[in-house]
Formats: sequence, C-alpha cells, structure tokens
Amino acid sequence: MAHLLFSIVLATILGYLLLMMGPLIGGLIAFGIIVGSLFRGLYLLNEIHKKSSVYSSGVDKVRTAYEKHLQENSARK
Repeated sequence: MAHLLFSIVLATILGYLLLMMGPLIGGLIAFGIIVGSLFRGLYLLNEIHKKSSVYSSGVDKVRTAYEKHLQENSARK
C-alpha cells in the first residue's frame, strides 16, 4: 500500500513539473514516458507469452510415450 501511495505522489509531482515546463517540452517528455512504458509493457507481455507457450504447447510427452508403448505391445501380440 505504501508503494502505491509513493508512486501516486511521485507521479503527481512529475506531472506538475511537466506542466510547469510548458506544453511543448513537458508534452514531449510526457509522451516519451507514456509510449516508452507501453512499449516496455508489450515487450514484457511478449516474453511472458513465449515462456508460457513452452509449458502449454499441447504436446503431452507422457501420453505420447504411453501410446507408443501400447502400440509396441499390441504389435508383439
């Protein structure tokens, strides 16, 4: 809870400082911060997707080995 409150206060101070700089300079800096944060968030989501798709690839190695074992045993009989 304290981290959230600290982030809100820090963002308020940053916003106030950006407004004091004027619309051109402050707006450009604010735009850079927002777009940079969005791109970083998308990058992290992509990394999470890559790592989670390895675990849920749909291929069950145990089931595949079991079916192969059953096929080998049925061929022997």
